[in-house]
Amino acid sequence: MFVLVNLKAYPCDPVAVAEAAADVAESTDTTIAVAPQPADLARVAETGATTYAQHVSPVEHGSHTGSVLAESVADNGAVGTLLNHSEHRRKLADIDDSLDAAERVDLDTVVCANNPEQVAAAAALGPDAVAVEPPELIGTGTPVSQADPGIVEDAVAAAEAVDPSVDVYCGAGISTGDDLEAARELGASGVLLASGVAKADDPRAALEDLVEPLA
Repeated sequence: MFVLVNLKAYPCDPVAVAEAAADVAESTDTTIAVAPQPADLARVAETGATTYAQHVSPVEHGSHTGSVLAESVADNGAVGTLLNHSEHRRKLADIDDSLDAAERVDLDTVVCANNPEQVAAAAALGPDAVAVEPPELIGTGTPVSQADPGIVEDAVAAAEAVDPSVDVYCGAGISTGDDLEAARELGASGVLLASGVAKADDPRAALEDLVEPLA
């Protein structure tokens, strides 16, 4: 199972979360990636934690003020990127171009989608993974695997039908080891979460609880 912790713009200490992620990952032989704000990428990468960007823009070098250049993300230590999160939705053509940008610098890619139909469309673009996240469950503490497990199963089937090489991650409301285990039983090969770790009083303890089924 792959664990991706999106720090969004929460008022947490990204370095402390990354250090905890690196330590817990090493002690459990689990891959735990952290996606901080762009300005924190280098500091997070220096901890040894697997580091993802929250987004890369569908642009190349040039006049693109305010864009997140894939080359800059990679130069600052990121090895992957999220795309099309529910809080940063993109058009399909832009997602495709962002995937091309990520491929230029060998970034792994996770494309977020709201439902199985969008999962299929995203999988057709050839990312490394898609993450199914019903937006109404994001930040609620109620995992999609509990609220509507059929969405996860259908998302796995949808991706499999389009491109069996594309992994499917389960997002929205994930926070505990039980949530991770449920996602695995439904066919997901990873989880995407945010507040369950980024807003936890003790991020290290939250991560340890999350990956306990993998120990």
